[in-house]
Amino acid sequence: MIEERLRARTSGILVWAATLVGSTGVTPNTLTVLGFVGMAAAGALCAAGSFFFAGVVVAASCIFDALDGALARASGTASVFGAFLDSFLDRYAEAAVYAGLLVHYAGSGSPSGAVAAFLAAIGSLMVSYARARAEGLGIECRAGLFARPERLAVIIAGLVTGLVLPALVILSVATNATAVRRLLHVLQSTG
Repeated sequence: MIEERLRARTSGILVWAATLVGSTGVTPNTLTVLGFVGMAAAGALCAAGSFFFAGVVVAASCIFDALDGALARASGTASVFGAFLDSFLDRYAEAAVYAGLLVHYAGSGSPSGAVAAFLAAIGSLMVSYARARAEGLGIECRAGLFARPERLAVIIAGLVTGLVLPALVILSVATNATAVRRLLHVLQSTG
């Protein structure tokens, strides 16, 4: 019950903010692209070792990510291409942050950091791919704990606190475990 009220309140705030943003003439696809540009900038900040600022930029980019869909729905401009563009750029956006972290750790002589960034990136992409492929086959697939919101929360927390390597280790394990959980879910659903 509390979760439903929180979801309704959050949805109401998003619709209000989206309507306000929409009154400026900004389109949902523009917000999607701005969110991606922000995440790419965060990736560059990660590569440079500016973790705190990267975390702030990732958090700010999440606002664009939340508003694009809300604006599309509130303005009646939701489209198949807009939904595809959002999902498409979300994958690149997340990969940009992991790539920046991989570059940073590889350049600073930390093989464990580079490996953790790589494994977190692969796991994150596989979580998204597993859901998309399963749903393309007609199987609902939201199994596991580390969907995109959880991944972003962990990476933001790691970046702003400076606990980046522990965050990457958590993501390395949790994302790949979620991907395997989705594989098993599809196996059970088809068996």
